[in-house]
Amino acid sequence: MFALIGKEVRGFLGTLIGHIVITVFLLLTGLFLWVFPNNVLDSGYADLTPLFYMAPWVLLFLVPAVTMRSFSEERRTGTLELLLTKPLTELRIVLAKYAAALLLVVVALIPTLIYWWSVGSLAVPKWNMDNGGIMGSYIGLLFLASCFTAIGIFASSLTDSRSWPSSSRCSCASSCWRASA
Repeated sequence: MFALIGKEVRGFLGTLIGHIVITVFLLLTGLFLWVFPNNVLDSGYADLTPLFYMAPWVLLFLVPAVTMRSFSEERRTGTLELLLTKPLTELRIVLAKYAAALLLVVVALIPTLIYWWSVGSLAVPKWNMDNGGIMGSYIGLLFLASCFTAIGIFASSLTDSRSWPSSSRCSCASSCWRASA
């Protein structure tokens, strides 16, 4: 199972699209947090609320890019049958692909912790901010990413096309997220 997780992570990070997706995610979150109107510096107090308002929308496009090739690529290239002959149950295969996709999303979220450090350092007095609320928001963002990842893996298992699952995941995840809010 760990070999399959490693294969999925190397397969995503070994392509140019993998690096572009993570870079675009970090660039968008950074721009919305520091540059565009209603940013952290405009509010007058140390708070990461703009990040947590905008990050779910950016994740709505990041997660489908990560999960779009999970099962559809295996089916398209014909390696799914080879994978099913390995001494792994179908549940372990699905869990390994889910864990790999979630690991990639967490890898994209980890650099955003620099924003927490930056805002904490800019606060007067230093680190005078609601750290518990920020940790809770990060945990909530992780749970939201795990839900989006599950939807993405499911949509990828339905077809061998790469584009259809991506668009269906965006619309399905968006409607689920809006229904829960």
